[in-house]
Amino acid sequence: MFFGHAALAESVDLPWPLVDADFHNIDATQARLGQKLFYDKILSGNQNISCGTCHHHRFGGSDGLSLGIGEGGVGVGPMRMPGYGDSRIKKRVPRNASALWNIGAKEVKILFQDGRLSVSDEYENGFNSPAEEWLPDGLDTILAAQAILPMTAQFEMAGNPKENEVAGAAHDRIDAVWPIIAKRVRIIPEYGKLFVEAFDDVETADQVDITHIAKALGAFIGQEWRSHDSPFDAYLAGDETALDASQKRGLDLFYGKANCASCHSGPLLSDHKFYALALPPFGPGRTRRFDPYVRDVGRMGESDDLADAYRFKTPQLRNIALTGPYGHNGAYASLEDMVRHHLNPMQMRDEWKPEMAELPKAEWLAAIDFVVMSDKREMARQLSHLDIKPIKLDERDIEDLVAFLHGLTGATALKLPLGVPDNVPSGLPVDK
Repeated sequence: MFFGHAALAESVDLPWPLVDADFHNIDATQARLGQKLFYDKILSGNQNISCGTCHHHRFGGSDGLSLGIGEGGVGVGPMRMPGYGDSRIKKRVPRNASALWNIGAKEVKILFQDGRLSVSDEYENGFNSPAEEWLPDGLDTILAAQAILPMTAQFEMAGNPKENEVAGAAHDRIDAVWPIIAKRVRIIPEYGKLFVEAFDDVETADQVDITHIAKALGAFIGQEWRSHDSPFDAYLAGDETALDASQKRGLDLFYGKANCASCHSGPLLSDHKFYALALPPFGPGRTRRFDPYVRDVGRMGESDDLADAYRFKTPQLRNIALTGPYGHNGAYASLEDMVRHHLNPMQMRDEWKPEMAELPKAEWLAAIDFVVMSDKREMARQLSHLDIKPIKLDERDIEDLVAFLHGLTGATALKLPLGVPDNVPSGLPVDK
């Protein structure tokens, strides 16, 4: 039974409506520059993939795949192919491409599914990141810091060693990548002019460095993917009619019997913590240098703490209906299946089939795509780490929960301010 807005607000901790003060200030001129950079393949080693390839407007800031097809792939979204000949992909991206909604909020202080980037003074540059002490100084937000890390990743944007100067630099040391990228960008006359217009400390194009690129990308992401105009947001602001009857019942379950809000709490619908859900494993895994076999230990890969094994960050839920597949590896294509997994993880894991994964075929990778499932010891280790307990709900309850999750879709989520640019200053093709 739904108790009504006032009664429910008294019994549970409903979030407050998001307002401007909850977000970092964004420079609109920098955001417009960032839009071009976000879709410009010049930021990649082989100049064949952009940030927008895997975080595309048409797919809710993701790519519609369980595991991404990065450097070497062809196309965009679920139709992206793994490439051909010598340039084909050598490995799938180990995890699902996370959506970008509202990561410009001030409360976001840790990013990526294993939390490998966080606000910290550990390295005296403002962040704890894979770049450690070599992360550039002067990055003003975690948005800017995260924007430049994929450029250094072999299977995301850098490419394979010996293919290009960026990949070669990344093989030497992570910070050797960024001067190369910055020079590529600033010698393009149109970019030089845009940076001079966007940054007070840039008087001539030769002053552009990776921090300016990072800040422009961060400004674009923070502005473009900000979204809190869903029916749920209207309901929080006092409009009792914003949610329909099924969505109201789903909200009651979300904050009540289904226990969703124990993790998906606060105004961003995430506690920014890490949990083990025992999702069906597949793919290459985000292995550490000393891992002898395919696996993904989640947060432990960053913390080196056994207590963090197989735990992944709680995702934020606004516009969740637009960003499938779901889970750290995109194990489930539908919201309903992801809800069912939360309610009964062991049963859903037992019933899961490899064909449920959204993986474009790559015959040369088939031998490792699901090899982890035959590793009995690794499977047992994963099952020994589980932070959710079964909850019994009937079919109508599940339907209502899914309806509520659809009520988190913003009214303007598919009509964002800037969108995909028609072209970019490098002249390279833009993924549409």
